[in-house]
Amino acid sequence: MPKDDLPDDSPGALLLCRADPDSVASAARLLREPMLLTGAGEAWSVLVPEGTPWRDGGEPVERVATGWATALAVGAPWPVLALWWDADRAGYTLASGFRRPVGYVWLTAGTPAGEDEAMRTFAARLGLDPVLDMQSLDELTRPGSGADARARMRGLLAVLVRVGVALPAGLAPGAPAGRLAEAARGRPDTRQLERPGRREALRAEPEAVEDGPPGPYPPPSGDPRALVLAAAQIAAGLPLTAWGVRRRSAGWLVAGALLLAHGASGLAYGLTHARD
Repeated sequence: MPKDDLPDDSPGALLLCRADPDSVASAARLLREPMLLTGAGEAWSVLVPEGTPWRDGGEPVERVATGWATALAVGAPWPVLALWWDADRAGYTLASGFRRPVGYVWLTAGTPAGEDEAMRTFAARLGLDPVLDMQSLDELTRPGSGADARARMRGLLAVLVRVGVALPAGLAPGAPAGRLAEAARGRPDTRQLERPGRREALRAEPEAVEDGPPGPYPPPSGDPRALVLAAAQIAAGLPLTAWGVRRRSAGWLVAGALLLAHGASGLAYGLTHARD
């Protein structure tokens, strides 16, 4: 079935990054997945996958999207919010640095299947109002509202408007992947992120270091903090990769491999280039 002809209940995902497109582009290329990148409000960007690895690899879209978000957020000074959906459920995962990702799930009919504490952590990490915004978020965790899962995700985005999120027209959670990509391609400010070769991916690391914040490596090259960050990424990447191998999870394999690549190239660059 062509991607643009996928049924309306087909899986899909969007990645919202709290950074401008220029800052997101170098990190997103390291995912080695074809993506479309465009603005999504003040100081926000959205990544639209061009492929559907959850169909090709048979892995749930939730795992793939969570792996992408985790890999992007590690070492970056901005969080990544993955929105995902399939025929049975919809939800989000928020990843920020080395902290444990948090997420929430709704069944298709809108039945909440998450923990209230996760929603509170979500609000705190994004700097939402602990009273007014939490009241709106609490409504999304209550059963019996008559709203289905995708309507609840739209309610989530309505709250995020208060921190600057504004998804472009056509990029609505719940739409088929092909339709999302088509809508993104129609925007004049959209850029296509091709899958880089291994050499280009490794070269992107030191370039990100030299560019300075915001990027995968905020500390300048040669700064002891950069070496500590690189070592921490290697330490975190090893168990994630092992977990991905054991579970045959492409999402976690991507996260682990990206951490290892970040750490190894950052360590090598930091040791071979003196600080300016």
